[in-house]
Amino acid sequence: MQVFKNIYDYRELLKTNVKKDIRGKYKGSFLGILWSFLNPLLQVVVYYIVFPYLMRGANIPNYIVYLVTGIIPWTFFATVVTSGTTCIKSNQGIIKKVYFPREILVISQVLSGLINFFISCIIVILFCFAFGVGMSIHILIIPVIAIIQSILGLGIAFILSSVDVYIQDLEYIVTFIVNMLFYGTPILYSLSQFNDAGILGRLIQLNPLTTIMNAYRDGFLYHQWPDMSALLIVTLFSFVVLIVGYIIFKKLEKGFAEQL
Repeated sequence: MQVFKNIYDYRELLKTNVKKDIRGKYKGSFLGILWSFLNPLLQVVVYYIVFPYLMRGANIPNYIVYLVTGIIPWTFFATVVTSGTTCIKSNQGIIKKVYFPREILVISQVLSGLINFFISCIIVILFCFAFGVGMSIHILIIPVIAIIQSILGLGIAFILSSVDVYIQDLEYIVTFIVNMLFYGTPILYSLSQFNDAGILGRLIQLNPLTTIMNAYRDGFLYHQWPDMSALLIVTLFSFVVLIVGYIIFKKLEKGFAEQL
């Protein structure tokens, strides 16, 4: 496929963009890349203190580890989607001057997010040991889940980044939807709390991120292999989103220079 040839031919540009995304995110800040650890860690602290009083989250065993294994993967997803949405517009200067495959910009956002996620996984491992959960061989499934999540995020980012060039307010709509989706995914609560919630519980179950979050927790927290049939369905869905997203991106790419 042409896309793989483009990635290989422009691999140096891709590596440069990934490095720029990782270093530039916290450029000028005193703690630098340490914010990759501190941001999700501070979120965990806030939710651990507040949420148990709102929805009885404290009834979940090892609740603080439960939070960590949800918030850090969610941060990865949210970052990829929000930064991926604006990556074409934020690079309009270079797009107008130099030719290169525009998909490189989107792919670099996902790769930098994936690297930050793997760095942040150190927090999860530390929490697992600190609170007596420990580690098992099931942690080997985590990179596989992260790749599946990356495929889904890349497909979504292809769609949103290309449409954002034509619809100026899209990034604000995406931020709102991502915030809503956070509460539609079992990150702060357990899915079992919505067993009798009718259509709401069903929608949460159908959310592909629910399967992904459960799979992370199986590998990190529960020391078991995830539901492989559910994970396979999400994998196939992610590839469909990726293919459709790439087709949309290439269709809309022709007008980028004129619209920017």
